[in-house]
Amino acid sequence: MKLTNLTLFVFCTGVTLGASADSDRDSWPSSLTIGTGSQGATYYIYGSGWGNLASEATGASFGAEVTGGPVQNVTLVQMGEHEFGMVTTGPAYEAWRGNSELAPGVEHTDIRAVFPMYQTALQVIALSGSGISSISDLDGKTVGIGPAGGTGDMYYPQLFEKLGLNVRTRNAGAADQASQVQDGLLDAFAFAAGIPVSAFSQLEAQVDVNIFSFSEEEMEVFLEDFPEFSPATIPASAYSSLDEDTSAISLWNFAITHKDMPESLVYEVTKAVMENHERMVQVHGSASETVPENFVENTFIPWHPGAVRWFEENGYDIPEELRG
Repeated sequence: MKLTNLTLFVFCTGVTLGASADSDRDSWPSSLTIGTGSQGATYYIYGSGWGNLASEATGASFGAEVTGGPVQNVTLVQMGEHEFGMVTTGPAYEAWRGNSELAPGVEHTDIRAVFPMYQTALQVIALSGSGISSISDLDGKTVGIGPAGGTGDMYYPQLFEKLGLNVRTRNAGAADQASQVQDGLLDAFAFAAGIPVSAFSQLEAQVDVNIFSFSEEEMEVFLEDFPEFSPATIPASAYSSLDEDTSAISLWNFAITHKDMPESLVYEVTKAVMENHERMVQVHGSASETVPENFVENTFIPWHPGAVRWFEENGYDIPEELRG
């Protein structure tokens, strides 16, 4: 579906433009799609979980769809092809400014924030027998970086270049690339996802692995050029292969929708996720960060009016410049 067909999309799904929060319930789509990520990745597991919550709360059918990740998700929502999506702030900001690889020149300013998710940490896994236990060990190696259009695909090549490393990168889904590491087809798998990565956990249950990320010294080389990143920690409790906490870098994730989605629907979705914290944590451990207070980590995506209503009813003030 092209951008010029967005009006047709809105009409076909029954979304009434400009409807008030009290009058638009009849215009809710009966079936909605959430853009997530590859199977074996945190996005897909997490997105399926909150989709189930939203389905229970609204009576509509929310389906998680496998995608290439945030770079693709933000464009799918902007173009009206998906009703909801999950994005990291880095790719979303580039798309907002019109620098999307999938829709170059199109400013993705129709997206709206729904709720904060969690931090995406950049994490790498390799077989213990490979001798690869640090980012510098990836020099001259062949490394999977997740699906094309994902956060890893966007950032790892740039970061390797900044560090002066010659790394051959390959694209595929998380589960596939973890299997390729086990089979010796890849030297390592570098991914960007919430902690823990399901594909990492499955691999370490079968073979001895090393799990690591960027050292503090390596971060000093590039963090100034990538202000969207923050230092983070992979806790030792996340993976059985870790003996101690490990340094990493991360980006924040948010659920988004289109600005024309009915206000009352978005309100109910926000309410369902924000008021069911324990159930979200049962879906995936990364949801421990899915709490209302983390709305402050969004600094540029306007909040959908339905989300604004829930946050302000519950004592959280959305800045005027971020009201959608």
